Amino acid sequence: MTSGSTPPLTFAVPKGRILDEALPVMARAGVVPHSSFHDKADRSLAFASEDGAMRIIRVRAFDVATFVAFGAAQAGIVGSDVIEEFAYSELYAPVDLAIGHCRLSVAEPAEGSEYRPGVASHLRVATKYPNITKRWFERQGVQAECVKLNGAMELAPSLGLSGRIVDLVSTGKTLAQNGLVEKDAIMQVSARLIVNRVALKTDPRVSALVDAFRQAVSGQVEA
Repeated sequence: MTSGSTPPLTFAVPKGRILDEALPVMARAGVVPHSSFHDKADRSLAFASEDGAMRIIRVRAFDVATFVAFGAAQAGIVGSDVIEEFAYSELYAPVDLAIGHCRLSVAEPAEGSEYRPGVASHLRVATKYPNITKRWFERQGVQAECVKLNGAMELAPSLGLSGRIVDLVSTGKTLAQNGLVEKDAIMQVSARLIVNRVALKTDPRVSALVDAFRQAVSGQVEA
């Protein structure tokens, strides 16, 4: 697909929970990483695709959005939570891949917290999503002071760091094991194909990639 001086497309995928579900969808769309991608001992971050037409980079989910927004990657896969948190104008998310389903929720200690609707006007919240969190609590009439954590969110209330947390929830088992209960669902989350808007307009390979993923998802739903 690439020849001469035309560089390969760069496709960003997230480390972690979404990747295992994304790989079969990618394969149906013709994006198949080289076998070295699956070698757990290989610490590389960039891999060729099987057909050599793409460079596939494996980075943190939040970094997928940044690489694509700034044009370092032309396309990628990331959760809708990340898209909403950063709200990059350069990103376009044309395809819901119908995988990676979970929700972004507010949770508090099972015995309750200092926050009560209509009573408290300020709350400290531990989260990886300060922008989404602030906007959501503003709509509830509450000023949220966000403490940015990248992990171990469930420890924050028990250690007095925050009254509540905002984090991704799937089954709720991790919350329960740490003495927390889910209170409000802020948004439903699924994985999306994202593309750089400029690349979509200027590189026909990107629009072809979008069509391939649409067909891959359509076939999955019909099956």
